Amino acid sequence: MVRTLGALCVLLALTACKANDTAQTTTSSSVMSSQSSNDTRVAKEVFGHIPTPSNGASEAIGSYARGCQSGAMELPENGQTWQAMRLSRNRNWGQPQLVSFVEDLSAFAATQPGWDGLYIGDMSQPRGGPMLTGHASHQIGLDVDIWMLPPSRLDLTEAERESLSSITMQRANGAYTNSDWSPQHEAILRRAAEDPRVARIFVFAGAKVEMCKNATGDRDWLRKIRPWWGHHYHFHVRLNCPAGDDACQDQAPIPAGDGCEDAEKWVNDILNPPPPSGQPPAPPRGPLRMNDLPDQCAVVAGR
Repeated sequence: MVRTLGALCVLLALTACKANDTAQTTTSSSVMSSQSSNDTRVAKEVFGHIPTPSNGASEAIGSYARGCQSGAMELPENGQTWQAMRLSRNRNWGQPQLVSFVEDLSAFAATQPGWDGLYIGDMSQPRGGPMLTGHASHQIGLDVDIWMLPPSRLDLTEAERESLSSITMQRANGAYTNSDWSPQHEAILRRAAEDPRVARIFVFAGAKVEMCKNATGDRDWLRKIRPWWGHHYHFHVRLNCPAGDDACQDQAPIPAGDGCEDAEKWVNDILNPPPPSGQPPAPPRGPLRMNDLPDQCAVVAGR
């Protein structure tokens, strides 16, 4: 009986992932939580105050929105083709694959007219886990936010990196791109999507529709570009779980096709909002507790 219930929980978790192709992916608590633990501390209050990475091998543990990371690497604050922004947040940490990806994509961005490289927003905390503010995901060192603002210089001071803001690319609440959107944005997003390390890229719906209109040749890379609210000041890149990392849980595969029809529906719903469903909103979920995370995360937090 116990084995049957466990299998049912796994099936329900995978079904939920397929129905919700979002940046805030969750997993079944019966699969990934620390059932045997009585640690009810609020997880963000634990991980949000740890200033250094853990010892041990690099490992992404759990799911993108319910996990932690071991052996994280720091993205240097300054590179030849990038600068890490908002250093006070201490969120420029990730798995080695993520750091390498940022280095590679920023080098490509620096070849684009008007771009010296990339401004890098939030990655993960030194040991991952839930954050004190902001993201529900970014917990296992495989997510990065990349600013839409083309860098014109890469010698910003620490103070400038705290005060400078990115710029929006949307108009009509995300139904369309605005005049700041450029072929260079599309080239950088395409390069990211064609990288085999990348699982998904989240961006506002109007940008996806614009890329669908302009894409030539092979269109398979468009599948990875997924519409999602709020991603008009930055785009969010999510990597696949590293090969051989058994503690890491990937999302369900992206649906077949280029996703352009789905993006058009997003735009139509923005321009012509559907009537309310009449269903009461789901009650707000409380903060994740330590016993909501994989058991290994308690070890990671204590190292």
